[in-house]
Amino acid sequence: MAKKAELIEQAQKLGIEVSEKNTIAELEEVIAGAATPVAAEETAEVKQEKAAAKAGKRSEKALREAEEKAEKEARKAAGDTSAQSDEEPNRKKGPAPKVRSKLERRGKNYRKLAEQVEAGKVYGLREALELATKTNPVKFDASVEIHVRLGVDPRQADQNIRSTVVLPNGSGKTVRVAVFAPEGDHAAATKAGADIVGDETFIKQLDKEELNFDVLIATPQYMPKLGKYARLLGPRGLMPNPKSGTVATDVAKAVTEAKAGKVEYRVDKQAIVHLAVGKVSFGADKLEQNAHAFFDSLQSQKPSSLKSAYVKSTSVSTTMGPGIKVENVVN
Repeated sequence: MAKKAELIEQAQKLGIEVSEKNTIAELEEVIAGAATPVAAEETAEVKQEKAAAKAGKRSEKALREAEEKAEKEARKAAGDTSAQSDEEPNRKKGPAPKVRSKLERRGKNYRKLAEQVEAGKVYGLREALELATKTNPVKFDASVEIHVRLGVDPRQADQNIRSTVVLPNGSGKTVRVAVFAPEGDHAAATKAGADIVGDETFIKQLDKEELNFDVLIATPQYMPKLGKYARLLGPRGLMPNPKSGTVATDVAKAVTEAKAGKVEYRVDKQAIVHLAVGKVSFGADKLEQNAHAFFDSLQSQKPSSLKSAYVKSTSVSTTMGPGIKVENVVN
């Protein structure tokens, strides 16, 4: 009964009307319900005091941060949205950085030379080749390249353009030719200008992955022996192929053509053919002769099943120079 009397007295202090008829459980429940909202009502000052107390013996900076955190929580509770913006990461003010064009990212010398090429203009072949030699931005004797975008589908067997052409004035590159043939052909290949001639000794070089040549010519009967070196030669474009004329019975003729400037071209996955037709030092006349030889060869490779335009666009450039649009020579 003493406990019930204490509970009644406590309830009366809280302003709650109770009587002796109420049970102890009822009195405890009423008192707990009345005390809860009072305990829950914490002002911002109380929170600040708690944060400061929690900081303990920390530095003044830590105390100040605890106070600021308590103030933000108080503003959040009051519905102040500025507290949320304070928490967002600092953002740089001002306009977005300007994105430079591809030309602007080039060197000063390149940009100066590129000014000679009129934007949007389509040049004649002779004029384009002359301009390409003038806009060479490097000090070495750069190659002059022709790039032709075709309207073919390289995935189709009959439209996968691949062939060779003998450039009348050569490519300007020193071509190292290797011959893999029977001993009876060694003398003729050496006389024609082959740099490396052999059979079993040549196989030993391949075993050591010594590839001291740019073109490999083999006879048909020796091709099976090169099968196990396909992964070595194939990715480097050195595997002999009948389409490129590097698989031949007359090795002397094949060597002579390779040394004279016979080059291979093929369409890539984007349906573009790339070929270097000489060096800047050749001059416009020799470059034009080589270019016409290439275009004649490309014209002869036009697939009969093609219904759309064979050539979509043509451009000329040096190794590191600006591109120059050219009138389509091939129809």
